[in-house]
Amino acid sequence: MEAATSSPVQQNPESSPQKPLKKSFVASLMDATSVLRTPSFKEDTYYISHLKTSERKSLKQLKDKLMSSTHGPDSMWGVPLLGNVDERADVILLKFLRARDFKVQDSLNMLLKCLAWRKEFRADVVLEEDLGFKELEGSVAYMHGCDREGHPVCYNAYGVFKDKEMYDRFFGDDDKLKNFLRWRVQVLERGIKLLQFKPGGINSIIQVTDLKDMPKRELRVASNHILSLFQDNYPEMVARKIFINVPWYFSMLYSMFSPFLTQRTKSKFVISKEGNVAETLYKFIRPEDVPVQYGGLSRPGDVLDGPPKPASEFTVKGGEKVNIQIEGIEGGATITWDIVVGGWELDYSAEFIPNAEGSYIIAVEKQRRIAANSEPIRNSLATKEAGKMVISVDNSASRKRKVAAYRYLVRKSSTII
Repeated sequence: MEAATSSPVQQNPESSPQKPLKKSFVASLMDATSVLRTPSFKEDTYYISHLKTSERKSLKQLKDKLMSSTHGPDSMWGVPLLGNVDERADVILLKFLRARDFKVQDSLNMLLKCLAWRKEFRADVVLEEDLGFKELEGSVAYMHGCDREGHPVCYNAYGVFKDKEMYDRFFGDDDKLKNFLRWRVQVLERGIKLLQFKPGGINSIIQVTDLKDMPKRELRVASNHILSLFQDNYPEMVARKIFINVPWYFSMLYSMFSPFLTQRTKSKFVISKEGNVAETLYKFIRPEDVPVQYGGLSRPGDVLDGPPKPASEFTVKGGEKVNIQIEGIEGGATITWDIVVGGWELDYSAEFIPNAEGSYIIAVEKQRRIAANSEPIRNSLATKEAGKMVISVDNSASRKRKVAAYRYLVRKSSTII
C-alpha cells in the first residue's frame, strides 16, 4: 500500500544566466502597455461604524421608506429585508444605496423594481432548473474557484458563438435569447449563493471576461440585455472586472469612453492584451485556481478531489533557463508533478538523478518544445532508488519574461507484513 510522506527538501528554482537580449523600443513599449490597470479598487467592508453620518442617515431612511411602502415584507437571496433585520440586510441595502450615490428615493425605486423583477422572473427558483445548457457549462459562463482574497470567480467567454450554427442554436429567436438570459442569471446566482453578506466578509464576485474571437456585432443584443439586467438587479455584486485577450483596438475604445465612467467603476477594471493572460490572472488568482485554458493548473473535475494542492510560483526571464530540484526522494517512492508556464513557447525536460555513484540518470521526459496554447504537464515516476528530480524550463530563445507554477506530491510505498 502507499502512504504519503512528508515533502522532501526542495531547493528554489535555479537560473542559468544567459547572455542578455536587448529589447527593441517597440517591445519595451508593448510590455509597458500590456496590462492597463486603473488604481486598485478597495471593496467596501459594510461596517456601519465605517459609514459617514450622512450615509448612516440614508440607510435608516431607506429602511423606514421600505417599511412604510405598500410593497410589503420581502427577502432577497434568502435574507429578510424587513422585520427583525440583521446585518446581512444592511449589506444588501447598502449595495442599492451605493449604486445610487446614497440618494434614498432613487435607491428605494431601484430596490422595489428589483424585487418585482425577481418575483416575475422567478429568480429564487432558477438554481433548481435544468435549462439545457450542459455543453456551455465550463466554457461560456461558469463559476470556478476564488481569487486570492476569497471572492468567487465567474468566467465569461463568448468566442464559441463566432460559429454561425452555434449562434443560431442559442440566439436564433426571442425564445432562445430569453432562455439564454435565464441561464446566464442562473450562473450568476450560483456565485451569489457563495457570498457571505456580512460586514468585512466576502460580499461580491470577480468577473473574468475573455474577448478572444468574441463576435461583437452578433452578440450586441444579448450583451445589452445581460448588461442592463445585471446593472438593474445586481448592484455592487462585482468587486473587479478583468478583461483578457483584449484586441489592440480595445485600449483605444476604452480611452474614448473612460471620461464617461465613474472613478469607482474604472477602479474595478483590469485590461490585459492577448499573450499576458496568465501573468494578469496570477496577480489576483492563485495558479492552482486558474483554469488550464488560461495558463493555470486547475483542470475540470479537480474540484471533486477537494481543495486544490497549493502551487509554487516562479518567473522565467527572457534568455534564462530555470531548474527546479526536488530532493530527498526515497527509493520505492512515486513522485507526481504538475507544471505550467504562461504562454509556454519554450523547452521543457525532466530527469531523475540517483544519489548512488555509478547509477544512470533517467531521462523521464526528453527536452521538447512546448507550444503556446499547451495545457499544464502532469507526469509521475516510480523510483527504484533514492535521488532527486530535476525539472527544467529553458527560455533562452525568448526575450519575454514568463510566469510559471508547479506542484508535486511524493508517496512512499510500504509493505505490511
